[in-house]
Amino acid sequence: MTEQREGFRGWAARRGRALSLLRFTSLRLRLVVVFALVALTAAVSASGIAYWLNREAVLTRAQDAVLRDFQQEMQYRAGALPARPSQDQLQHTAGQMAGSSQRFSVLLVGQDTNGRTVYGNSGGLSGFSLQDVPQSLRTAVNKRQPLSSANKSPYHLYWQRVVRHGTPYLVAGTKVVGDGPTGYMLKSLEPEAKDLNSLAWSLGVATGLALIGAALLAQAAATTVLKPVHRLGIAARRLGEGKLDTRLRVSGTDELADLSRTFNNAAEALEKRVADMAARDEASRRFVADMSHELRTPLTAITAVTEVLEEELDSESGGIDPMVEPAVRLVVSETRRLNDLVENLMEVTRFDAGTARLVLDDVDIADQITACIDTRAWLDAVELDAERGIHARLDPRRLDVILANLVGNALKHGGSPVRVSVREAAEEIVIQVRDHGPGIPEEVLPHVFDRFYKASASRPRSEGSGLGLSIALNNAHIHGGGITAANSPEGGAVFTLRLPRDASALAAERAEKAESGKDSGKSDGKGAGPKEAAR
Repeated sequence: MTEQREGFRGWAARRGRALSLLRFTSLRLRLVVVFALVALTAAVSASGIAYWLNREAVLTRAQDAVLRDFQQEMQYRAGALPARPSQDQLQHTAGQMAGSSQRFSVLLVGQDTNGRTVYGNSGGLSGFSLQDVPQSLRTAVNKRQPLSSANKSPYHLYWQRVVRHGTPYLVAGTKVVGDGPTGYMLKSLEPEAKDLNSLAWSLGVATGLALIGAALLAQAAATTVLKPVHRLGIAARRLGEGKLDTRLRVSGTDELADLSRTFNNAAEALEKRVADMAARDEASRRFVADMSHELRTPLTAITAVTEVLEEELDSESGGIDPMVEPAVRLVVSETRRLNDLVENLMEVTRFDAGTARLVLDDVDIADQITACIDTRAWLDAVELDAERGIHARLDPRRLDVILANLVGNALKHGGSPVRVSVREAAEEIVIQVRDHGPGIPEEVLPHVFDRFYKASASRPRSEGSGLGLSIALNNAHIHGGGITAANSPEGGAVFTLRLPRDASALAAERAEKAESGKDSGKSDGKGAGPKEAAR
């Protein structure tokens, strides 16, 4: 049973490959079929015309020779008979006439001296008889024609082609002038029919050879036409895969060569445009990275001053003028926000430059979520549904960033309580963060992970940077996971985080790519881009 199933699968696979090849070469097949149909039509038409012309020529030549010989025999031998011949005389004369060069059968019909109709047959009693002559031919032969200047003879020679038992025959008859006997002739056309059949077979073979030749020529022509098209398809696929240096070899001056030149020009323009865009994007990333680094120095001093001001605000001595206190509190909060924005921008530049790395550790998911919530004093507003003992090898810092952004976003824009649940799948950990707010508008759902995107219709303006969810998604991606956003049927928004149980392989791959990128950056004299901040 297993062997039968494997055999069926093999047959199905071969059939699928054959159908795929048929679909792939449909244009080739159409070209071959069109060439073959044109060749078949031309060959059949030419063969049909040639057969018809040769048939008429062969039959007419044989027929004319037989009729001429028969007419001469009737004139010289049957015309020499008496007006009232006996049966023996008719029989003897019919035998003599049949012995001519054309070898036809003869039947003579006359009246003896007693007025009886007598017959003379060259083939004896079982030979050619009057019943073998069509009635229409007998009537025409015995009909007397009026004499005129155009018609010198009252009786004419008539002939007709008949088929007996599958064999064609020529039947002719005429009457001797002066009430002489009437003569009929029967000549087999079987040799001519065999010649015509041989001709038909020859023309059929020629038609088949012409069809095969046309198919071969069509295959060669299709290959000539489709090979450049196939190369163009391969080049287009390579171009779509990002290999912008792909070019076609151009030869000739036909339309396919023009198409190849057009493709090369388009590929060259696309490569130049992509290179320009990449250069501008790299310059933009470097500007953001440099700006973030440059901002950290003055921000450090500003942060130190704001910390002193904040201590003065919290002290009982009242060192801050009550009239200035609101402004001081605004400076402190905006300084914190600016610090967060700079840190987020630096994180974004690391993701864009591909230098973000994973520092893996064995993590208990429930403990990690509890620590994240406890650190930010969200215990009263968050419900945790997670069993201890669910372990994964992840980057704890990046997981903390993901959870902080998702839970913080739910608390800011949704409604309490926020519920965080954890479940295990086959090879991944699934964490859901659900709030009890109004949910996310359908038009906003596709953009919730976009940078600096803030919905103003259903969600109030955030004090954040607009980068939190984007950074959370990037952190999930470098683990090999992802985040999706949706609305719960019971109300509220649901963010679903999926992370692999072990990101070691992906971390090693990213580290290898980062090292190769760093080496290539050193070799071409370019900087390696922004570096990961020390932890």
